[in-house]
Amino acid sequence: MTNASILGCSGKVLSREEKAFFADIAPWGFILFARNIESPDQVRRLVDDLRATVDRPDAPVLIDQEGGRVQRLGPPHWRRYPPSRAYGELPANDLLLGREIARLGARLLAHDLAGLGINVDCLPVLDVPVEGAHAVIGDRAYARSPEGVAVLGRAACEGLIAGGVLPVIKHIPGHGRAMADSHQALPVVDAPYEDLEARDFAPFRMLSDMPMAMTAHVVYTAIDPKQPATTSRKVLRQVIRGAIGFDGLVMSDDLSMKALGGGFADRARAALAAGCDVVLHCNGDMAEMKAVVSGTKTLSGRALRRARSALARVARTPEPFDVHEARARFDAAFEGRWAA
Repeated sequence: MTNASILGCSGKVLSREEKAFFADIAPWGFILFARNIESPDQVRRLVDDLRATVDRPDAPVLIDQEGGRVQRLGPPHWRRYPPSRAYGELPANDLLLGREIARLGARLLAHDLAGLGINVDCLPVLDVPVEGAHAVIGDRAYARSPEGVAVLGRAACEGLIAGGVLPVIKHIPGHGRAMADSHQALPVVDAPYEDLEARDFAPFRMLSDMPMAMTAHVVYTAIDPKQPATTSRKVLRQVIRGAIGFDGLVMSDDLSMKALGGGFADRARAALAAGCDVVLHCNGDMAEMKAVVSGTKTLSGRALRRARSALARVARTPEPFDVHEARARFDAAFEGRWAA
């Protein structure tokens, strides 16, 4: 039996308590952060040990490897990558060139991750920022138009999938208007529904065929003035499953973020009741994880079907790929600015 959760661990090796806890709970997947990263061999051992606790060799192991401000793997063992906005700002602002290089960049990311056994990247960010919004999204967004975000976001998804790594579109149904960082506070968006549908939801609707999505801890007063998307049945059912038409696996954003209130069990229970398929808890704090799990349930029914369908999208045999040639093309596109 698999628990409807994705959990983190505290360090670079699993403690005896973590091994026993994961073996008992059997979370659907795991997530890695910088605190878990030291060297390629160490990461591979940690990934293998995490999967061994649940006895599932294909258990999802996630990471936030976007580029720019958000990348858990970096020098000296892994190369730096540009923020997503850089693809939309390539010379001549050529969207076709941006699409080609965004796919190539994601294919290179997948090469890095697959070599470590990591099979899910929390990329692409499909949020469309507006003037004056909080900088938490900023250059993590590919463009300032829904069309630009969708084109480059799809290219990134294609690159990851071709390299054997699942993408996670985020933060559904849109974090671009938020005037607060949901890591620290609860953003409230007062835009009319028509504006949200035309701008914020559009990239997610255009990529509704993707396997996984992560929710936004954002209140949209035009839809549900009381609950953020993660714990709102109205947002999950009417917008994410309805207006956007997303039928893949929906995971919550991190339950430890300060945008959410209440105890951890209540947060997990509310997210699953609203319609999330699995909940995410990132910081590896054992007491918090135990509380989260006490509010979860066994992965079953439609959620289980979506989880299995998502994993089936991973390319078992990645397409042919000359990594040296790809890096040279990528570096040439950015005139060597991200070669280190």
